[in-house]
Amino acid sequence: MTLFFLKRRTYMLAMMQNEDGGAPQASHNESKGPWDLPGSGDNNGSGGKAGGNKPSHPGASAGEDGAKPSNPWEPQGTPTGRSRGPSLEEIFRRGGGKGGGFSGLPPRANGKSWWPLITAIFFAIWIMWTSIHRLDQQEEGVVTFFGKYSRTVGSGISFTLPAPIEQMQKVDALQVRTTSIGSANSKSENLVLTKDQNLMDIAFDIRWSIKSPELYLFQLDDPAGTVQEVGESAMRAELANFDYNEAVGVARGTIEAQVKQRMQAILDEYRSGISISSISIRQSDPPEEVKAAFREVNSAQQRRERYLNEARAYSSQVTELAAGQTAEFDKIYEQYRQAPEVTRRRIYYETMEQVLSKVDKTIVESGNVTPYLPLPELQRRAKAASDNTVTVTGKQ
Repeated sequence: MTLFFLKRRTYMLAMMQNEDGGAPQASHNESKGPWDLPGSGDNNGSGGKAGGNKPSHPGASAGEDGAKPSNPWEPQGTPTGRSRGPSLEEIFRRGGGKGGGFSGLPPRANGKSWWPLITAIFFAIWIMWTSIHRLDQQEEGVVTFFGKYSRTVGSGISFTLPAPIEQMQKVDALQVRTTSIGSANSKSENLVLTKDQNLMDIAFDIRWSIKSPELYLFQLDDPAGTVQEVGESAMRAELANFDYNEAVGVARGTIEAQVKQRMQAILDEYRSGISISSISIRQSDPPEEVKAAFREVNSAQQRRERYLNEARAYSSQVTELAAGQTAEFDKIYEQYRQAPEVTRRRIYYETMEQVLSKVDKTIVESGNVTPYLPLPELQRRAKAASDNTVTVTGKQ
């Protein structure tokens, strides 16, 4: 690649000298390069008759002496009088001269270079960009001095030394993060052993936030992973103290509170800077292989509870009815003690009235039969006739 550029430069210098009217003189021992004109010879004319008459620029037509253009990047048939643009070497020479500007820019008024001013502007922007920090209301900034913890700043505008002397990491301290353990999908089971040696497929959510940003950033390598592992360990430890029926029923809230307390104690011991907000159990089912059997057992337990509730309701109803009848009998007995004959006769009449009011009666006396007026039958007929009578009223 270096040889290519050297030869390219030699060729461009030769072309510039030819345009100015001069001809480069090549030494007798100089070797010919790939950019030399075909058929050109050395200074003593040993190279053929076309050595001195051949055009010295690649724009000459090939029909003048039968030779092809020497420059493969120059199009054939280029007019001889066409003006050429500045070469690459001239562009670099103009831009990098003494007192020149940046990439060809004009020099400053005092003749100095633009580079010191450009460098100063760059460093000023860098200092402002890395020294002024804006923190939102829920954010806190942890400042490090050469990588070591220095201080923690609150929300608002804060200033630090430029990087890399001091650097700030922003932490959203008020955001409540959620770590989910287990899944409702039957293909992903999280089995836990209960106190009565039953397996439970449990899934729950852990909601946590950051209470100490400096500990959160520098104390643990993977805070989210630590929360998940501590949550699984705490849940397994708590479920080992409850039976399966308690875990899926009345003890569910107690388990959530105790898991939260146990997790917070472990994380505080780790100095993690994490605060556990709540534990929420989303699923507590048996394993997939025995889920149908557990459902049948639960259904049978629910039927048993329903039957027991119905029996208790009936028992309560009968007991209340018996208590009412007992209270009524006690009142009658008090009246009987005061007037036994009157009370006994009144009870007899009331009983006969209840029994005989629903049947046709025939009164038989000793010795003969006495006919009676069938008042109940007449009453029934009169009632039936009144039911079938339609009353029509009209205007007078």
